[in-house]
Amino acid sequence: MDAAVDAAPVDEAAALSAAACLFRSLGDPTRLSIIRHLLLGEHRVVDLTAHLGLAQSSVSAALACLRDCGVATSRPRGRASLWSLTAPEQVLEVLAAAERLLAATGDAVVLCPTYGAAANR
Repeated sequence: MDAAVDAAPVDEAAALSAAACLFRSLGDPTRLSIIRHLLLGEHRVVDLTAHLGLAQSSVSAALACLRDCGVATSRPRGRASLWSLTAPEQVLEVLAAAERLLAATGDAVVLCPTYGAAANR
């Protein structure tokens, strides 16, 4: 039998919406910095604030977003929590693909009037 015939129909609108939500969860410099650190292994909030030079409230808010989006998770360790990525290999693949796309386009997105550097001022 044809696998395409046996497969359940794909709700394309829902799939596109989920992908857009994922990209929005990754679309913040603070969250990306945290993700890069979590790719190295588990971190406490205090460690991330020290490594990134960010306020604890900024790190906690970013981690909460990543947790709510299913990208990060935490586990208790004493009075602290250790944060990690839920799927580090897949996150690394997405970031590597993004770097390849940026290189292929010459980082043109930086000049984009909607999402580029000037739009973020």
